[in-house]
Amino acid sequence: MNKEKPKTTSKEWYGSWFDSPYYHILYEHRDEKEAQIFINNLNSFFDFKQSDYILDIACGKGRHAIYLNSRGLDVVGIDLSPKNIAHAKSYENNKLHFHVHDMRQVFRHETFDYALNLFTSFGYFDTELENEQAICAAAIALKNQGQLVIDFLNPYTVIDQLVPSERKTLRGIDFEINRRYSQGFIVKEIKFTDKGRHYLFTERVKAIRKVAFMRYFIKAGLKLKANFGDYQLNPYHWQSSERMIFVLEKAQ
Repeated sequence: MNKEKPKTTSKEWYGSWFDSPYYHILYEHRDEKEAQIFINNLNSFFDFKQSDYILDIACGKGRHAIYLNSRGLDVVGIDLSPKNIAHAKSYENNKLHFHVHDMRQVFRHETFDYALNLFTSFGYFDTELENEQAICAAAIALKNQGQLVIDFLNPYTVIDQLVPSERKTLRGIDFEINRRYSQGFIVKEIKFTDKGRHYLFTERVKAIRKVAFMRYFIKAGLKLKANFGDYQLNPYHWQSSERMIFVLEKAQ
């Protein structure tokens, strides 16, 4: 496993965008109800036990971690955004904790029974090395035979169904959204004006195919246990599934 530490710079788009209140306005439809449905289905699949220790990687404001904890589970959430973590910390208790942390770096060694990376919280990095580092860091955090869930967009259907432009009005803000597929990345430009100030944010998510993920998993010592295509945990079909959800186990 490669232990070289990556550099975090202000040029990384996700640092400013995920720390912005406008990100949460634009994606407010991704609410607690959706998170709870997915977690309930994962619970049915894994049969989580009260003794399980769970790591939520790139947890955002903690909606998945908070719900897991409400079911009595011991959860730690990590995220690069200080503002997201500041919000999530208001929900902390003796079995729920949050930390500012870069997922490319190892958080803890052989500590967790499960690690979750949900809602396409991957694919932001510019290089293959950084993708490998993030997967390896997640694997290192797991106990032997611990399990990792990666919930990623299905690149095949997203590219095929890409809507080039649209407008959304949310909380009185008119968002102009333009999308394109460029040099292996799904790029979304988000323009809007609020209180007389003009904003432009750009999302860049690498359209990582399943074969590339499998290379990351092999390098990290992870074995594929299941592959789902949506939050109801139906089987994955590359031509039609909404999501590409991997369930992996750390090899002994």
